[in-house]
Amino acid sequence: MSTTSLQPQVAPVTEIRSHFPALERVHNGYPVAYFDGPGGTQVPRYVVEKMADYLYHHNANTHWAYPTSAETDAALEHARAVFAEFLNASPTEIAFGANMTTLTLHLSRPLSLDYKPGDEIVVTELEHHANLDPWRRLALERDVTIRTVGIDTTTGQINRDDLERYIVPRTKLLAIGAASNALGTINDLKSAIALAHAAGALVFVDAVHYAPHALIDVKELDCDFVGMSAYKFYGPHIGVLYAKRELYEQINFPRLVPAPDYAPENAESGTQNHEGMVGAAAAVEYLASLGGGMNLREGLRNMFHETHARNSRLFARLWSALSEMPRVKLYGPPPDAARTPTLAFTIDGCTSTQAAARLAAKGLFLSHGDFYAYTIVERLGLQPEGFIRAGCAIYTTEDEIDRLIDGVHKICEEPVSGAL
Repeated sequence: MSTTSLQPQVAPVTEIRSHFPALERVHNGYPVAYFDGPGGTQVPRYVVEKMADYLYHHNANTHWAYPTSAETDAALEHARAVFAEFLNASPTEIAFGANMTTLTLHLSRPLSLDYKPGDEIVVTELEHHANLDPWRRLALERDVTIRTVGIDTTTGQINRDDLERYIVPRTKLLAIGAASNALGTINDLKSAIALAHAAGALVFVDAVHYAPHALIDVKELDCDFVGMSAYKFYGPHIGVLYAKRELYEQINFPRLVPAPDYAPENAESGTQNHEGMVGAAAAVEYLASLGGGMNLREGLRNMFHETHARNSRLFARLWSALSEMPRVKLYGPPPDAARTPTLAFTIDGCTSTQAAARLAAKGLFLSHGDFYAYTIVERLGLQPEGFIRAGCAIYTTEDEIDRLIDGVHKICEEPVSGAL
């Protein structure tokens, strides 16, 4: 047997697409192409079936002495174990919540209980506001100082000099995104985390936009916290929080007296979204199944490696074509930079809402606006309309990219006064 035949084989796009009922949708006679993945991906049958099976056959509250309750306990522990493999963490380091924003707000209050006036938190202009405003609020509640790392509006990269200048012994926390949901920029997390730890600061990583595109290793990064949302990687609307075990044990999370006081359940207030936890784990298992491998993490590694290569080619094709259209302006790093396959652009003489509506009429579904990355939009002078955003997902095809290129080209061919 040749060595080539032993190489991992990732499922082809045609097979992947067969798993997503949403891709059968037709709008105005056009098959729908979903480019809105950065705002929320479509969901495969496997995930919905797992959630339905839980609700139909195992639905109960936790920690009681009857079968469905024990089955629920097992399902939730399984979800923690799956995400532990997803992140190279421990199951006792995985908590769930309504979404990443809620989890970040829930974490920020008790984390800051010992902050004093003059203590500092470092954020960046590249952030989704879920990783800005919870920390900025502490400036009011705890009288801490917020230092904001700027961005280069030409390249979409954070200012490294700012980062090095602002992280000092007074810094309590660095809040940084792994990747920008607006521009696609991927940050150099390892060096930023090392810089913060050298100053004695903790690091909160927003991985919501990064997690659908690359495999995270919290041990390698040595980050203290990671927040993400399963609906960005083919799961239901639920948030996930990783924290180092010792931090769960140190942080005085607000909780009801009878509630668990041990990690990670001490970070989860009230009855959790059990079916959402089951579905989130199923999404990770689904992704791993596409990559084969001897175990879940190896399957994930294979899948991410192959889909990154596929989507990088699609993204480069889209960037190249749109960059040649005179009325189109592209934002963020070019295809050969560290980035996700997420493209933000504007069309001169046509607002982002108008352009998205025109494209939607042809079955091309793109998101538009500021995507809660309002600071970036403000810095680029694009208020109030923001960008049009197209993201490549595991089900995106070359034909869909060509349809998008043609759709934008037709908008650009029309006189500016003819735009909607």
